[in-house]
Amino acid sequence: MRSHTLDDRGHLLTETRNPRSAHFDRLSIAQAFELMNDEDARVVAAVRQVKPEVCAAIEMVSDALASGGRLIYVGAGTSGRLGVLDASECPPTFLSDPSMVRGIIAGGWDALRMAVEGAEDHPADGAQAVDEMGVGARDVVFGITTGGTTPFVHGALKRAHDCGAKTILLSCVSADHLPKLADVAIHVLVGPEVVTGSTRLKAGTATKMILNMVTTIAMTRLGKVYQNLMVDVNTKANAKLVDRGVRIIQAVTGVDRSTGGKLLEAADGHVKTALVMHIKKVNRAEAERLLTQSGGRVGAILQPVQ
Repeated sequence: MRSHTLDDRGHLLTETRNPRSAHFDRLSIAQAFELMNDEDARVVAAVRQVKPEVCAAIEMVSDALASGGRLIYVGAGTSGRLGVLDASECPPTFLSDPSMVRGIIAGGWDALRMAVEGAEDHPADGAQAVDEMGVGARDVVFGITTGGTTPFVHGALKRAHDCGAKTILLSCVSADHLPKLADVAIHVLVGPEVVTGSTRLKAGTATKMILNMVTTIAMTRLGKVYQNLMVDVNTKANAKLVDRGVRIIQAVTGVDRSTGGKLLEAADGHVKTALVMHIKKVNRAEAERLLTQSGGRVGAILQPVQ
């Protein structure tokens, strides 16, 4: 069993006590609900305060993905689970290659279902995880440690930097309390948690919000969203997504549901191909050629800049 260094983390914002919840254990259910809801409302404002840093991160990720690189999240506990969650949702939402956005969690896949105690405490394990992922200069490694001190994440970011990758850090503590760990550092200060130190609460909510923005906006810049429609949806995943694909075709073209279904079938389940086939009056092969020519950006074909 490896030893643990017991540093005092009490000065970190995520570890301080919240005076507004000092008597949380005495509140009625309704009062506790109102308090937690009020605290959650603070998260939106805190995220807006880090707009420049989040936008810089999105730009970095967008450039990497456009040039064949990957986005790799690294975290432990709730932070690691949220990174893996975001990565796992990209292929069905955006028809992205599963290798494009990846998630690393301290403790491995068992840690997704239950806590793996001590897995986050060793920087060498984070470095090893980066090595096993084959991180290179085209990739972005996005470390998530809401308390800012997770050694596993620190080790991963250092190794990623040494491999030439771009790096991003997301924490919920002040920059003054951390060394420079990444090219872009996002410090979203959501304040003390309702239950002291329970960063699955406001810090987790802020993390989910920011990761949503990063992949959604980056994928949109890659042409995987047309208007506000999920035109790269994986319609071969399940019946719900087939239905969504048909409705997207209807919304853009104005055809009825039956025609939309036939168009999707003729396009082998690819919504963008179906849209180009119908609007440009071309066959599937020509539609696919046009999409390849436009880098997959259906808007450039359907609404070209004059």
